[in-house]
Amino acid sequence: MNHNRPVGEQLREWRRRRGLSQLELSLRAGTSARHVSFVETGRTIPSPPMLERLAEQLHVPLRERNRLLVAAGHAPAYRHTPLDDPDLADARAAVRRVLSGHEPYPALAVDRRWNLLFANAAARIFLDGIDPALCEPRVNLMRIGLHPEGFAARLDNLDQVRAFLLPRLARQAAQTGDPQLGALYDELSAYAPTEPVRLDRADIALTIRIRHGDAQLCFFNTITTFGAAFDVTLDEIAVEAYFPANRSTSDYLHALARDTSAKDRATAPG
Repeated sequence: MNHNRPVGEQLREWRRRRGLSQLELSLRAGTSARHVSFVETGRTIPSPPMLERLAEQLHVPLRERNRLLVAAGHAPAYRHTPLDDPDLADARAAVRRVLSGHEPYPALAVDRRWNLLFANAAARIFLDGIDPALCEPRVNLMRIGLHPEGFAARLDNLDQVRAFLLPRLARQAAQTGDPQLGALYDELSAYAPTEPVRLDRADIALTIRIRHGDAQLCFFNTITTFGAAFDVTLDEIAVEAYFPANRSTSDYLHALARDTSAKDRATAPG
C-alpha cells in the first residue's frame, strides 16, 4: 500500500481489502454511507475520532492507523516504542513469562513479519540443525519452517504444513499491503510443489509432525496477542505456543527438559 496517498484513498483500499461496501462500513461505524463516500473521495477530512471508528471496523493495525491520521493532517495517536526501550521492560518480562510458563513445550514470540523475538528453551527442537545462514540477520519463523535448509527437512507432513502456511502468509500480505511479507511469500512459494495439496477440513486443527533425533513428535499450536495494546510494537507481537498432540511427544519433552536441567546443574560453577 502506498502510504503517501490521501487518507480517503487509503481508507477505500482498506475497505476493499476487508470486502465491505460503503454502506456496510457506515453501519458498523455508526455514520452514513454518504459520509464514508465523502471521506473516500476527499470531499471531507475525517476527524481523529471518526478515523478511529472507521479503522476499528476495518481492523486496521495500529501502525497503519497512525499513517491514516498523519495522512489526514492529524497527529499519530499510538506510540511506537522500540522493543528494547526501558519503557517496555514490563511488557518484555510479560512475554518471557508466557514463554517460560509454557515449558517444557515450545513457544516463540514473533513480530508482524514472523521474525523471531524471543523463544523458550524447548523451542530449540525447531532451531537445532538449521543452516546458520537462515539466522542472518535474524531468524524468520516462516522461512525456517518452509526452507529446505530449515526444519522443513525434518517435517513428516511438510506438504500439509506448507499448504496451510502459504495461504495464511498470502492473506496477511494482502490484508496489510506489506511489501516485505509479499516478498517473503514469493520466496517461500518457490519451494512449493507444483501440485497443490488439499487439507482435510474435517480435522479440528493442523498437526505438525517433526523429527528430533530419533523421536517423532506431533504438535498443534495456538497464537496469542496482546488483547488491548496501545503501542505499535506490542500490537505486532504474537506468541506461537506449541502443545503435544499425543502422550509420547509430551513424555519426550518432559524428559528432554529434565536432562537439560541436570546438565545445567552439573556445569554450574561452585
